[in-house]
Amino acid sequence: MKALALIEPNKIAWIEKERPIAGPYDAIIRPTVIAPCSSDVHTAFEGGAQKPSGFVLGHEALGEIVEIGDLVKDFKVGDKVVVPAGTPDWRSRGIQEHNFKHSSGPFSSFMLSGTRDGVFAELFMVNDADNNMALLPKDVSVDDAIMTVDMVTTGFSGAEMADIKFGDCVCVIGIGPVGLMAIAGAKLRGAGRIFAVGTRPNCVALAKEYGATDIISYKEGNIAKQILTLTGGRGTDATIIAGGDAETFGLAIAMTRFGGGNIANINYFTGSDYLPIPTLAFGRGMAGKTIRGDLCEGGRVRIERLLNMIRYGRIEPGKMITHRYYDFHKLEEAFYVMRDKPRDLIKPVVYIDWSKEN
Repeated sequence: MKALALIEPNKIAWIEKERPIAGPYDAIIRPTVIAPCSSDVHTAFEGGAQKPSGFVLGHEALGEIVEIGDLVKDFKVGDKVVVPAGTPDWRSRGIQEHNFKHSSGPFSSFMLSGTRDGVFAELFMVNDADNNMALLPKDVSVDDAIMTVDMVTTGFSGAEMADIKFGDCVCVIGIGPVGLMAIAGAKLRGAGRIFAVGTRPNCVALAKEYGATDIISYKEGNIAKQILTLTGGRGTDATIIAGGDAETFGLAIAMTRFGGGNIANINYFTGSDYLPIPTLAFGRGMAGKTIRGDLCEGGRVRIERLLNMIRYGRIEPGKMITHRYYDFHKLEEAFYVMRDKPRDLIKPVVYIDWSKEN
């Protein structure tokens, strides 16, 4: 089969790859909708996790089941499914320790394009299919559904880690697709004032639609100082980092209030070996601020819950799609668009009709 793979750092290419083999609990999926992710860009072009030559990238897909293992109970060949970015081994020891994201070791629950070939291929394998896939509801569009597998669940994870309460003052740094969903999640959890840090006009417009009350431009100076001025020196109750560099991490700590403020990181940092903690802003170590950073939840139940948020009108994440491609071989072009980030980009998506593919 054909697959788009990492050949070496800073080089991707189409290759021929052996068809994946399903175990008794697994399923083989033919992708019908694929979304390149900035995490794939980090891996391929920005010195992210090292991968062997020929490693298939990608972890955001909807698809159709073409084969199931003998012990798969809840799905059948031909089912249209939503595949979360996180597909844990639900039989691992870490699951019993409620360690759903690193169940067998660091990042181990993110197998697709993590420890195993990803979805940028004519076929891909989903482990433990009964627990790691959801049926695509007939009343949910593919545009909305493809956003749940990573963008929605990661953005919502930021709001969850930040422990947002009714009336909280929140700042979301970075308003790409993950940040936009963090804003939506913060609003749903009851945030009062929501600052959004970003400048791209289409992102700003969606940030306001999803719940932002104030827009902060990093071009107008230190964002922490801006937030502290606008909050009368108090700072935010919660800050969610959804973009930026190592300096951004320190700014997030600086803008968050003393005595119970929460900083939640859902950003993938590259280009630095360390993240700074400003001594005074962290109260010389005694500021009472909590810092958390983690991956999104994976698995079937999480995706089914997010699909319900769409079905009942709570979120419309498909609005984030700005670039659409209609051929499997357009995937490479879509991936480079994700890398180059033209100013009008929020999220690219590739739609595949296999009856029309050569």
